[in-house]
Amino acid sequence: MKVFISADIEGTAITMAREACRPEGFDYERSRKEMTQEVVAAAEGAHAAGAELVVVKDAHGPGVNLYPECMPEYVRLIRGWSNEPRLMIEGLDESFDAAMFVGYHSAAGQEGNVLSHTINGRMVQKITVNGQPASEFLIYSWLAAYYGVPSVLLAGDGALCEASRPLHPGLVTVPVKWDVGGRSEGLSPVLAQRRIREGAQRALQQDLAAARIALPSHFRLELTYKDHADAYTKGFYPGAERVDATTLAFESEDWYEVNRFLLFAI
Repeated sequence: MKVFISADIEGTAITMAREACRPEGFDYERSRKEMTQEVVAAAEGAHAAGAELVVVKDAHGPGVNLYPECMPEYVRLIRGWSNEPRLMIEGLDESFDAAMFVGYHSAAGQEGNVLSHTINGRMVQKITVNGQPASEFLIYSWLAAYYGVPSVLLAGDGALCEASRPLHPGLVTVPVKWDVGGRSEGLSPVLAQRRIREGAQRALQQDLAAARIALPSHFRLELTYKDHADAYTKGFYPGAERVDATTLAFESEDWYEVNRFLLFAI
C-alpha cells in the first residue's frame, strides 16, 4: 500500500498565532514540532494498516517545516515547491492508494480557526466552488480525486472536519482544536497525536475503492481578492471573468484546469 500525506500547520492542536507559522516568529519552533509529530502519528497509523511507503508533502509556507530526522524509515519527504498546479499535494499521482491531510484549517472567511484562510491569506478574501466555500482541503482532496485517489483522513480544526465530511464518504475526521474568534482551544499534543494515529489506521482499513468519489461535471470558481488591483491584473488570465471590482470567476469541466487558474491567480 502507498499513502500520501499533505501536511499544513494552522490546523495542528496548538498553533494559534500568525507568528507561530513563520520561521522568524515566536512559537514557530513549537508549532513545527507539533506539525512534525502529528504527521509522524499519521504515518505510523498508515504503516500499522499496511502502508509500505508513505510520501509526505510539507505543504506549509516555505515547505521546510517538518523535521526530516523525525521521519520513520518508510517515509519519503517532499520539501519546497516546484510551483506547479498540484501545490499542496505535489507528488501525488494515480499510483497512490489513499491520501491523508494533517494540520488543515478552515477556509478564508469561515469560522472555526483563528488562522482561517485559503492558499494566500494576504491576498484572498474568499473562494467558492459551485457556490460553496472552498477550503484548501476541498481544493486538494478534489485534486486527489482527479487522479482517482480517495481522501480518507482529515485532521485539523473541528469546523473544517464538520464541513468536510459530506465531501468524501470514507473520510475519517480527527478534530484537534475548536477556535472561537481570536481564541484557540486544542487537545493536548499527546492526545491529538494518539487520535490521529488511531484515525489513520482505521481510515486505511476500510474498502478504499468505495471511498473514491466522482467529481462534479462542471466547476464555477469565484475568487474574491482583498485588493481590487489584484483582481484587475489577474483578470487577464485566459477564461477569467470579471464579476465585480474584487472578484473573478473561472469555469471549466476539468478540475486540473481550475487549479492551473488558481496557480496563476493567487
